[in-house]
Amino acid sequence: MKFFTLLVLCLLCSFGYGQVSSRQLSTAGIDSVFTKSFLNENGITFSIYKAFAYHDKTGDHFILMTEHAIAGTEDPLQNAETFYDSIKAYCFDQAGDSLVLKWTVSDFIATNEVSEEYSVWFWTNYFDLNDYDKDGIIDPIIVFGTRGMNGTDDGRIKILTFYKETKYGIRHQNCVMDSERNTKVDKAFYTLPATLQKRVGEIMSSIVANNHGIFPYGWEDAMKNKKVAFDEN
Repeated sequence: MKFFTLLVLCLLCSFGYGQVSSRQLSTAGIDSVFTKSFLNENGITFSIYKAFAYHDKTGDHFILMTEHAIAGTEDPLQNAETFYDSIKAYCFDQAGDSLVLKWTVSDFIATNEVSEEYSVWFWTNYFDLNDYDKDGIIDPIIVFGTRGMNGTDDGRIKILTFYKETKYGIRHQNCVMDSERNTKVDKAFYTLPATLQKRVGEIMSSIVANNHGIFPYGWEDAMKNKKVAFDEN
């Protein structure tokens, strides 16, 4: 058995191989799985932010989150914050001694009618790797957002759920002005298992509670009624 397979077994056995499970990789774990040669071969050029391993009945998988810093925004001596103009996440399946790309997600800062954006980043405190419909397969939920002139008050938020190889999205434009806040939901989102829809709703409630976003008034009822777009009007 080659070193890579042994490494994956060590990473996953620590939380119960053969069960639905997940964990964040340490810096050493990241360096061991995503070597420089692997990154070069797969055209991964952004800096690595975080990586996660998970196991379900379909096998072993890895999610790698990367980000691209805006030049000149990082000044450690002044304790300045780093801003990012682009992000990209990759999901890989383990196939023998190799990792095979399953899907990618990417975004970048932009200027729209609400605000000029200054940074985009993964909101990993809302990231979720669980099996909510109890079919033995983990359904990743990835959340990321942007910062505008008023911080997250006029940035965008994206909540992406992956279920049975398909991506389902909720996209929200935040704003300090009520009239410019709006949320769009993929129509197919409402075909997801009720338990998974409920979890996404819980994440949205947490975003509001943590002052990371304000969804339009009555958004819970709008989603219960399976609306695909709603705002404050």
